[in-house]
Amino acid sequence: MDAPPPTGPAARPARIRILATLIAAVVVAAYSNSLGVPFLFDDLPSVVENPAIRRLSWTGGEGGLTTSGRPLVALSFAANYALGGQHVAGYHAVNLAIHVAGALCLFGLVRRTLQGPGLAARFGPRATGIAAATALLWALHPLHTAAVTYVAQRAESLAGLLVLLTLHAFARSLDSRAAGRWQAVSVAACLGAMASKEAAAAAPLLVLLYDRAFAGGTFAAAWRARRGYYLALASTWGLLALLVLGTGGRGGTAGFGADVSAWRYALTQCEALVRYAGLGAWPEPLIFDYGLDLARGLGDVLPQALAVVAALAGAGLALWRAPRLGFLAAWVFALLAPSSSLIPIATQTMAEHRVYLASAAVVMLAVLFVHGALGRRATPCLAAAALAAGVGAAARNTAYRSEAAIWADAAAKRPANARAHNNLGQALFRAGDIPGAIVRYDRALALQPNYPETHYNRGVALAALGRPAEAIAAYEGALRVEPRYPEARNNLANALVQVGRTPEALAHYASALEQRPDFAEAHNNLGNALLQAGRTAEAAERFRRALALKPGYAEASYNLGNARAAAGAMAEALGHYERAIVQRPGYAEAHVNAGNASLELGRHPEAIAHYERALALNPRLADAHFNLASVRLEQGRWAAAVPLLEAALRIDPQFVRAHRALGFALASLGRGAEAVPHYERYLRSVPTDTAARAELARLKP
Repeated sequence: MDAPPPTGPAARPARIRILATLIAAVVVAAYSNSLGVPFLFDDLPSVVENPAIRRLSWTGGEGGLTTSGRPLVALSFAANYALGGQHVAGYHAVNLAIHVAGALCLFGLVRRTLQGPGLAARFGPRATGIAAATALLWALHPLHTAAVTYVAQRAESLAGLLVLLTLHAFARSLDSRAAGRWQAVSVAACLGAMASKEAAAAAPLLVLLYDRAFAGGTFAAAWRARRGYYLALASTWGLLALLVLGTGGRGGTAGFGADVSAWRYALTQCEALVRYAGLGAWPEPLIFDYGLDLARGLGDVLPQALAVVAALAGAGLALWRAPRLGFLAAWVFALLAPSSSLIPIATQTMAEHRVYLASAAVVMLAVLFVHGALGRRATPCLAAAALAAGVGAAARNTAYRSEAAIWADAAAKRPANARAHNNLGQALFRAGDIPGAIVRYDRALALQPNYPETHYNRGVALAALGRPAEAIAAYEGALRVEPRYPEARNNLANALVQVGRTPEALAHYASALEQRPDFAEAHNNLGNALLQAGRTAEAAERFRRALALKPGYAEASYNLGNARAAAGAMAEALGHYERAIVQRPGYAEAHVNAGNASLELGRHPEAIAHYERALALNPRLADAHFNLASVRLEQGRWAAAVPLLEAALRIDPQFVRAHRALGFALASLGRGAEAVPHYERYLRSVPTDTAARAELARLKP
């Protein structure tokens, strides 16, 4: 006979697997619209532009990046890059997988804790349901989109997962025959957490508090029972210390060396903690970036400061008198302490992603309260809350649909945030709305006049609109605020060249390179200025230096070709143009100049091929039309030259040489009446051309 289906305890593992699968599926569904979110803000320097992740290594890049001092995060990004380059969906998929794993870890930790000594009698039969509700509500909370949907905040979610695994593995060790193995897993997870983010510093303390509250009963008993484990756990702080010291205060952006008052930062954290609590209860408005504002004094945040002091006092009392409740309170404050205390983080005074793991304790407390208050009615209420949370998370992810959308959302919700207006301006600039970008830059400068990046960005926008004089003023504004700003000096020099102030430009290029000797673009631009001044040998050296610093720099190869062409070395120039084309296959201007060099070398078929390729890439290149027409004229193919010259003049009606050539082609075809206006237009600009005047005279009766 077949055995009867399992019932009671034997069926429990199947129920657990079903609930775990359901949690994973629901979370994935809620975040499915996040996979196409583009790289944003810190994603650019930390992922897109970070050469350190181009190879599978633990190197995170220079201090100040999200990956700096966080080798496990850097390694995960490197793995993403190795598997999919910069396809953003892969990065989001990994972030989502980490978040789902964290939810499942929380599910296991809560379930095991409620089934443990002292709690099983009260919660045992409901432990699995309470744990599932806790994990689901935590994972779906819209507040956590900042840590999951924003690629760079993998640091937060990965550290959160590993702290949860540290605790879960320890909890598993308490009633397992393989206690030593689970403790080893716990220590390894803690080590990984330390290699992911500084907030993980709380992990060993949380394990000790968990042991005291749910297993050992006292700190002394916990220490006696597991002294070796705790020593191993504490040793992971050594790795964290080395990583923190190795970043030099995260490139000067964090720690007491940052250019932010510790007292004002601490006061600002009182506002931040109260705001986080409010968003936990009602996640609106969620704000991508809070800017750099700091509280001016205690009076600005007195109510919030009193609330935080009261909460800390309550947490301390709970730790003393009610260790289990105290553990949940310590969970919140210990995880927030590295970023929300006296230690300043200059680039982010408030950030929603910081509450990612800290909020799990609050969610668990809320679920326990609902179960205690409603009994069996708790299940439909919590299911409705989870549905609302999932819908909210999906809705919040739509705000991330584009760079402009998320910054517009931040600027609307935090209108005094100059950085939000500046970054919205950059997003609009990249989207092609340059006038709209300038409006945002002006708003940012009205809020924060001494904002060097905004002055600089405004200069870039004005230069793109062909307003070099105004761009010069903007770059000079950036340099008044921040004299050591090589990018601003480089662009100021570019604008000065445009208005004919080349000697001043040369001085600014030199200054930019003194501040940043590896600035390949500045070497290239200085080379262009020298080339315009007729100093071809010096220009060529600058282009070579740019290429040494940036070997695939197509523009520098192209310009080096120009320098060698100016020196009469056409064969060498052609080689540089061809190299530029290899480096940038769609480089139409390089094809034009390669055609010119080929023509000088008497290689007409190659010249024609280059001109035709240039026009296929960019039909708006007047020079390409004209140069190809010139070859046709040399070949006596007047009819083939005419449409090319007409196209050149449609693109640039002031192209006087094209008028001359078109007049000649039309005359050669016997269309003298059509040729006359072109000769006349040409001679108004070049009245000394006696040959053209003679040709015109022959056409007139």
